[in-house]
Amino acid sequence: MQTRNTLAASVLALLMAAPVFAQGAIVGIEDLDDRIDDIQEDVGDELAEGSDRDRFGTNQYAQGWTGSASLGFSGTTGNTDTADLDFAGRLRYGNGPWNHTLGFAGEFSEDNDVRNKEEIFLTYDVNRYFTEQFYLFGLGSVRYDNFDSNRLDGFIGVGPGYRVINTPTQTWRIQAGPGVRYIEDQLRNDSTEVAGIAASRYYFAFSGNAFLTMDTDVLFSDEDTVVTNDLGVNFKMTDRLATRVSYRTEWDSDPLPGLKSTDNKLGVSLVYGF
Repeated sequence: MQTRNTLAASVLALLMAAPVFAQGAIVGIEDLDDRIDDIQEDVGDELAEGSDRDRFGTNQYAQGWTGSASLGFSGTTGNTDTADLDFAGRLRYGNGPWNHTLGFAGEFSEDNDVRNKEEIFLTYDVNRYFTEQFYLFGLGSVRYDNFDSNRLDGFIGVGPGYRVINTPTQTWRIQAGPGVRYIEDQLRNDSTEVAGIAASRYYFAFSGNAFLTMDTDVLFSDEDTVVTNDLGVNFKMTDRLATRVSYRTEWDSDPLPGLKSTDNKLGVSLVYGF
């Protein structure tokens, strides 16, 4: 059969540790196609995030309003009853030397009517640049997690920031400052205390097809110290094949009895187009 001169393009995304499809699933049915689409979008977002061009230049974000929001729900019934709900959004506004960011997210999960995830966070960040390197920041954040040592963790702080490196192939931005932290643990014990935050954002392009990102945050007070580090390496091996390897670590200096101090997450994503 003679084919016309057309090109059919499709993408197959394999995400490590993704849920296994149900037995008997037939390739091509709508539910499976939708799940493949979801994985493709997640992987594509991860690959694009680190190479965001807004990392470079005087202003971190484009001028004017930009934003995005998402809402997802999935559930199963039968041998296993599960329900998963997640939502997230980000609103940005750039106005000359001022950058504003408002972000929110939430995740809820149940397995056989037993809640196993319940997390919500809200954050607001404002930067005011005075030179191409130096800026001041203000940060406010609230995190609720019913399955962590700290049920509520809120912080408000200000301080200076500096772009140590700012080239098309390498950027490094650091900031730190004092603030006030409110904590409530799972036993409903709460405290308000002087705290501090330090953050680092690093990007390095090995070439036009490979780059590394490492984001580090340290939040500390008398109650405890929380350190998070997210390391990712992205490779565009060919025009059709790309992959991302990421490793995220969260460390709590003083977890509640029965909870571990360190959580680690390894992610490997592979995208192939043909």
